[in-house]
Amino acid sequence: MAKKKPKPQSSTIALNKKAKHDYFIEDKFEAGLSLQGWEVKSLREGKIQLVDSFVQFHQGEAFLYGVNITPLKSACTHYVTEPTRNRKLLLHSKELSKISLAVEAEGLTCVCTALYWKKHLVKAEIALAKGKKQHDKRATLKERDWNREKQRIVRDDNR
Repeated sequence: MAKKKPKPQSSTIALNKKAKHDYFIEDKFEAGLSLQGWEVKSLREGKIQLVDSFVQFHQGEAFLYGVNITPLKSACTHYVTEPTRNRKLLLHSKELSKISLAVEAEGLTCVCTALYWKKHLVKAEIALAKGKKQHDKRATLKERDWNREKQRIVRDDNR
């Protein structure tokens, strides 16, 4: 009798909810991530924080800053683990030029909104974003609360 494969869990590793609160998301891209072995093992355990992550460009390449991947306690002792090191993003040259042009010319910010598994690879969802003002954040919260209240009213009326 063949063994059944376990159901795969959600492919999402981490979400950056603060980015959706602080920015208007304009355009999204999928990028590969250059990682070391200990980082992949830590990602499998979910030891990552994306809160203050952003993308910067150096010499025609994109790098992800501000991501904290906590090393496992069982990591090799003679290997130096650097939790907040800059990680290279793997993008096509057309995507790189489009993103860098938008950041430089239009004044947009490039932030990482999510990390997820795609088959056996780690992918980063990066987005071009425009910053929100304080009154925009309050309006978004009001709108979200009102939509929730409408759903409650409709649900209660249907009972």
